[in-house]
Amino acid sequence: MTREFAAAAQKSTPAGTVIRMKLQASPKGPAMPDWLEVTLFSASSDAQRNAQTAQLLRALNVVAERHKLQPGARGDEPNVTSIAFRAGSRTTHSIEIRFARRAVPAQRETVDADAPRLAIILDDLGSDRAAAESIFAMPYPLTISVLPNHEHSKEIADEALQRGFQVMLHLPMQSVANESPEKEELRPGMSSAQVKSLLGEMVESVPNAVGVNNHQGSQATSDPALMNELMPALRGFNLFYVDSRTTAATVAFDTAQRDGVSTAFRNVPFLDDVQDAAAIRKQLQLAVRGAKEKKAAIAIGHPHAATLEALREFLPTVRASGVRLVFASDLVH
Repeated sequence: MTREFAAAAQKSTPAGTVIRMKLQASPKGPAMPDWLEVTLFSASSDAQRNAQTAQLLRALNVVAERHKLQPGARGDEPNVTSIAFRAGSRTTHSIEIRFARRAVPAQRETVDADAPRLAIILDDLGSDRAAAESIFAMPYPLTISVLPNHEHSKEIADEALQRGFQVMLHLPMQSVANESPEKEELRPGMSSAQVKSLLGEMVESVPNAVGVNNHQGSQATSDPALMNELMPALRGFNLFYVDSRTTAATVAFDTAQRDGVSTAFRNVPFLDDVQDAAAIRKQLQLAVRGAKEKKAAIAIGHPHAATLEALREFLPTVRASGVRLVFASDLVH
């Protein structure tokens, strides 16, 4: 039922709506309501906002009626409407409808819709507030991937959404060399329950994430058993998966495809293996060329000073090259 609510919300709201889902009911906690959060981006008037909300509620009510659920309590606050559905005396679903501001860059409006597409993911956010502010100052549809449980993880993820950027969870996974591991990370040998629990904790730390990509993970993403446990957990949270491809032995993308998780993979070289602005500009040129050749490309960089400098200089030129900048979610399937 929860997945039906999420699908109905997706179909009845404008493109770009952020939908997050948490399947909380379990044999140990059967009374826990499942949770759905729908974030729409502000319409130009209160009338349009009310119309969007009403359309969404109608779609949700259709699902509820099909399963004989009754409407429960409703709360209305500025920018937030919360509703619940019940089966008898038990609340089965808690749903929150939020409105946020979307900064739509001119580039998204003026480039041919059929142009080759390029998504740029900037990951490793979470500790450096100044680096996040530098990204937020760039008026382009960039996707930021935030490490969980860092000092500024939650506030960066919240502010990114409010400023019109897409948020992903940068999911820590074990690497072959195990260099600089996070305190908590996915490791081969974990059970389904362990994977689901750890993922849930990390999702809580990075609000507004609509997908994940792996942080490190050369050991984890090449382990079929672990990837078999991860993909159902991602599906349960309604998250897509982008394979960072930190190893040629990865099975993550293929597993995601097989298990019905929306997915894609980095298909051009990393932007900043060499932390030099001139070298990064060349990598950005390769990313644009890759987008033209493949019709769509995903590039990954990091919030190094040299990377941010190169992006500030390079991003204004992308439109003239005939390539359209998009969010990562636009390239998963």
